[in-house]
Amino acid sequence: MSDIMFACVHNAGRSQMAAAFFNKHRTQDTVKGVSAGTNPASKVHPVVREIMLEVGIDLSSITPVKLTPELAKTVTTIVTMGCGETCPYVPGVKIVDWSLTDPKNKPVDEARVIRDEIENRIKVFIAENNY
Repeated sequence: MSDIMFACVHNAGRSQMAAAFFNKHRTQDTVKGVSAGTNPASKVHPVVREIMLEVGIDLSSITPVKLTPELAKTVTTIVTMGCGETCPYVPGVKIVDWSLTDPKNKPVDEARVIRDEIENRIKVFIAENNY
């Protein structure tokens, strides 16, 4: 099995949503989405937990994870979402950068727009890469 890493700064919003949507929509059992952050928070942002529950995904038991060079070496692709230069560079690992607004402290309506954009990007990413 190969893994796709979704990475952001706190691993409490964008990357958590992306990994969850990837695992929901993937068509291949040989690949899975994982997520991590360069400076992980202690928990997933409350607004993110709330808006993901609206679409049937429960993130309440998820704990943010630190993105280390060692962890990055275990994946085939890293999709970055705002971690910029703090995301590790790993030779041989494909890097894709998505510019996405951080949902932290956003009103629910704005966070829903970000969630929906992430889900749409994930669907295109899966289709383009036959995942």
